Amino acid sequence: MHPVTFLSPIRWHYGILTTRVQSRRQLLSPRIISRSFRASAPSFVIKPFLLADIGEGIRECEVIQWFVESDARVEQFDKLCEVQSDKASVEITSRYDGVIKKLHYQAGEMAIVGKPLVDIDLDAEVMNDPQLGEPPTGASSSLSSVFVGSVSASKPAPPLPPPLPSAAAVSKHGSLATPAVRRISRELGVNIANVIGTGKGGRILKEDIVRFSETGNAAATTEAPPPAPLQRFTIPGQEELVPLTPIQHRMFKVMTQSLSIPHFLYSDEVILDPLIRVKSTLNKTLTQPSSTSSPVSKLTYMPFFIKALSVALEEYPLLNGRLDLTQERPRLLKRPQHNIGVAMDTPVGLLVPNIKDIRSLSILEVAAELQRLQLAGAVGKISPVDLSGGTITVSNIGNIGGTVTAPVIVPSEVAIVGIGRARTVPSFGEDGNIVPKTIVNFSWSADHRVVDGATMARMAALLRDLIQEPERLLVRLR
Repeated sequence: MHPVTFLSPIRWHYGILTTRVQSRRQLLSPRIISRSFRASAPSFVIKPFLLADIGEGIRECEVIQWFVESDARVEQFDKLCEVQSDKASVEITSRYDGVIKKLHYQAGEMAIVGKPLVDIDLDAEVMNDPQLGEPPTGASSSLSSVFVGSVSASKPAPPLPPPLPSAAAVSKHGSLATPAVRRISRELGVNIANVIGTGKGGRILKEDIVRFSETGNAAATTEAPPPAPLQRFTIPGQEELVPLTPIQHRMFKVMTQSLSIPHFLYSDEVILDPLIRVKSTLNKTLTQPSSTSSPVSKLTYMPFFIKALSVALEEYPLLNGRLDLTQERPRLLKRPQHNIGVAMDTPVGLLVPNIKDIRSLSILEVAAELQRLQLAGAVGKISPVDLSGGTITVSNIGNIGGTVTAPVIVPSEVAIVGIGRARTVPSFGEDGNIVPKTIVNFSWSADHRVVDGATMARMAALLRDLIQEPERLLVRLR
C-alpha cells in the first residue's frame, strides 16, 4: 500500500511539506519581501538651497557664473556659483554633501534673496536649517516604493555614481572672469568657455577676449571654435536700450539722493616738493634688506594724503560727521572713527571702499590697506564690509588726468575731496628767481546745510600745511 495513505508517513514528511509551504509564502507574502530591503541605504529628501542674505539689505543679485551643473556631486564648502550685487561679488558655497538636482537660475539672471538657488539631494538628513526650504512637489524621501512588488532580487543593486561633468561643461561653469569681461565677451559674440585666460590662476582678461575675437586664435583653445554668430545688421544711428549693471543701478540711486544736497565747492593748490623728498628718502629705506618687516615695498602720495586728512579731521570733526534726518528736527551725528573712503575705478564700475580707523594706523599700515583694497578692486572682489561705514571720501583723479574737479557728496557724509594730477609749473622763489615747483589741486565739496565756507577753508588750509610741511604731520602722529 502507498505510504501516503498512512498518517505517520505524513508526519514523517512534515519537514518537507513545511519547507514547500514556506517557499510559496516567500513568493507571495509582501511582508517578507519588504523585509528583504531593510539593509538598503536610505535616500533623503531633495530640498531647495535658499540664497542667504549677503548683507547691506540687498534683496536681489545677478548670477555671474555657475561652478556646478545638474547631477553634479558637491561637498561642504564646494563653490556653487558667483553672484554680483550692486556693491560686490560673492561666491556662494554649499553647506551640505549631496547631488545637485536643479539650477533655478541661468547665468545673467537675477536671483532673489530667500528664494531657492539650487535643489540638493542630501546625503544626510538635516533638521530645522533656515537655509533649506520645503522639498519640491513629487520629491521622494525613500526608494522603498520603487521596489514594492519586486520578487526578482533579495538585495538592492549598489547605487551608480553620478556622471562626471565633461571638459566642456567644466569650462562652461568654471571660467574665471569678471562681470565686465563677460559683458565684453557677449558684445563681441565670443563663447567665453572656449577662451583660456592668461591672468593669475587662469583668469580670463579683456585682452584674451579681444585677441580671440580678432584672430580666432587657435592657441586659445584646444577644441574647434564654435560657429560664428550671425552678423547683426543695424540701421546707422539706431538707438538701443541697455539695462544698467548692478553697480550702475546703485550709483544711480545714490547720486539721485545726492541731488538734494546743496554743494559748496572750494579748491586749493598744494606744493608737493617737500613731500617728494621725504617719500624718496623713505622708499630708499624700504628697499634695504633690513626693512623686511615692512608691509609694503614702496610708498605713494596717497597714504600721506589720507593720514594727513585724518590728522586734520581731529581739529575739524564736523567734516567727519553725517546728518540725521529721521526726526522732525535734523541732527548732526559726530563719528569718532575716521573711516576714509577711496574712490576706485574697477572693472565692474566705480566702487568706494574705505580704510577703517585711520587714527590708529601708521602711514605704512595705511599703504598696506590701500594696496589690499586696490588688488581686490582689480578683480572685482571688494567685500561688503570694506564698502560700508565710510565717513569721508577721497577721489584721486590724478592717475587718469585732470587738475580740478567738482566731486559729489554721498548722502551718508558731509564732505569729499578730489585730488588732481600733479604737475610741474614755473614759480617765483624766495629770491625772486623763477624755479620749478610740483603742485596738485585739492578740490573740496561740502554740505552747505551744516558746513560753512570759513570752516571748509580752514580745514583745507590745515591739510595743505600738513602736506607742504611733512614735519608738522610727523610730529602729530601717535
